[in-house]
Amino acid sequence: MSSSYATVLRTPGAARLFVPALIGRLSYGTVSLSLLLATAGATGSYARAGWVMAVFSVVSVLLFPTRAGLVDRYGPRRALPPMAAGYAAVLVALAAATWTGGTPYPVLLLLAVAAGVFAPPLGPVTRARWSALITDPELRRRAYSLDTVAEELLYVTGPLLAGLLATVARPAVGLLLSAALVLPGTLALALTAHRAEAAPAQATGQAAPRSWALIGLARQPLAAAAGTGAGLGAFGLLAVVFADRCGGAADVAWVEAALAAGSAVGGLAFGAVTWRAGSATRLTVLTLGLGTALALTALAPNVAVLALLAVPAGLAVAPTLTTAYLLTDELAAPEQRTRAGAMVNAAFNAGGSGATALAGLLTARVPLPVCLLLAAAPVLAAALVRVGGRARRVTVGQELAA
Repeated sequence: MSSSYATVLRTPGAARLFVPALIGRLSYGTVSLSLLLATAGATGSYARAGWVMAVFSVVSVLLFPTRAGLVDRYGPRRALPPMAAGYAAVLVALAAATWTGGTPYPVLLLLAVAAGVFAPPLGPVTRARWSALITDPELRRRAYSLDTVAEELLYVTGPLLAGLLATVARPAVGLLLSAALVLPGTLALALTAHRAEAAPAQATGQAAPRSWALIGLARQPLAAAAGTGAGLGAFGLLAVVFADRCGGAADVAWVEAALAAGSAVGGLAFGAVTWRAGSATRLTVLTLGLGTALALTALAPNVAVLALLAVPAGLAVAPTLTTAYLLTDELAAPEQRTRAGAMVNAAFNAGGSGATALAGLLTARVPLPVCLLLAAAPVLAAALVRVGGRARRVTVGQELAA
């Protein structure tokens, strides 16, 4: 296993890609909790802070494929720096606005919208760059696995760092840190992505494939990402409710840690093993396994057992997302990889947001074990979706029916 990942990191250009990508993406790990705490402190209301977070998340998710499409069209060197500069500037403005109370609430909402508009698509850009650097399919799968696991760990350590800053200083300091991370990380990432890897769509003289064409072709990875996001989003909220009803909401940290640890182990193991089955078949099996594991959590009598049952679910998380990205990469043409990967990201986030809201409504009306079973339903449903017909790439100028 160590040899496999060492080979990935020894690939020429891999270190110059991986390090700045991690620095930039750590910003997304620190910004959410920092923005929530800073806004709550400035407004005196967690409800208003929740709306600010919701606005930021919704705008970011909805415009994610559009920003990624700009990277495909104009190249990372031209598209990423303005996004990073705008995003960092808005975060600094949010830090100033929440440093003390008194900023009008509509101003905070407008700044949250601006942050969502500018947030650079670092994950899709990184994965597209891995595809350009590594041509061997097995080695690329290991690179994607390593990238997915690293990204998940950033989303675990980021909130811890933001919480520490909020304890020793002000929550707004976390927003300043997020700005300080995203700007140099994104600029360095843009410098590593050479325009010669894939010609921008407008240079060919043909129109780029429409988004609905990509959706039609990549419906299996999109469904898997949306189902996984929905299952994990609902499970995360239900785990908090479960722990609270068992006597201590803080005990949910053990469940989250078990899920994250299982995902890290599963992701690294998945990348190190050689698989004979194709990506579409692997994605079906992994999605089915994840849904089954989530359904089994309905049997948990206490938090300790729930944490144990979260481990097998976690083992399937990183491999499922990695395979969804790999299959999308196989189906999309090189000049569409960034936008296609961003659509998978957007599907995952949209599924998580919608299912979290729905799970919150169900907990007051439906028994908790039934809610946990329902959390597995979108993942299991996603396992029924397969690539239609013979898998083939979207080429520039084609319009494929969904």
